[in-house]
Amino acid sequence: MELTIQMFLIVCPLVFLASFVDAIAGGGGLIALPAYLLAGVPMHNAIATNKLSSATGTVISTVRLCRNKFVDWGLALPCVSMALLGSYIGANLALLASDKLLKWMLLPVLPIVAFYVLKKKNLDENSEVELPRARQWIICGISSLVVGCYDGFYGPGTGTFLLLCYTGLAKMNVRNASGNMKLANLSSNGAALAVFLFSGKILVPLGLAASVFSIAGHYVGSGLVMKNGSRIVRPVILVVITLLFIKIIFDL
Repeated sequence: MELTIQMFLIVCPLVFLASFVDAIAGGGGLIALPAYLLAGVPMHNAIATNKLSSATGTVISTVRLCRNKFVDWGLALPCVSMALLGSYIGANLALLASDKLLKWMLLPVLPIVAFYVLKKKNLDENSEVELPRARQWIICGISSLVVGCYDGFYGPGTGTFLLLCYTGLAKMNVRNASGNMKLANLSSNGAALAVFLFSGKILVPLGLAASVFSIAGHYVGSGLVMKNGSRIVRPVILVVITLLFIKIIFDL
């Protein structure tokens, strides 16, 4: 399709905003994907091109968090490997199927997740309970597989769901959960990106331009995570869940 200047003017600033939010608590796809659609990009091209810009930006926030020791490397293997597998499966399904069924499935889940976050005054209170390492491996692996599949298939809110799984189920503190979430999210983005590249659905010039703004947003957002920790993560999670719920209802 023919790209216009208006497309770049619409997509790039909104991708910066999306990446800023995504670096803090995930969910940047709630802003980025509609930005591509608003610019007139067809759905499959929008999903594919968004993977290019989001993956490049996620590299920056992931590297910053890793360098500042925000990652539990003992749990990195199940988080990364299962997210890769899940995203590969989900991305292939996305090329074949409609996402309407998945949206219907999410409708009852999102209010429950929001209630859980509201009930927890501090997400770090989960880390007071220590789980055996083997159990954490299993929980992180299953969570990363399921959420990775969702990321490849649909996407918005992936980082938020991973963060809640790691803190609520695997009992990781917000600091390490944020780092591991970024590792897993980067892996799932990479797997889906590879599938979409081979499918020829990515609008490369637009995706590369948006990537520059994505990198800037992730750099600024990850800096806030390192400074404010769980104080900024919790309210952003609630906003992301609310926006995703509204978006799904509107789409249906």
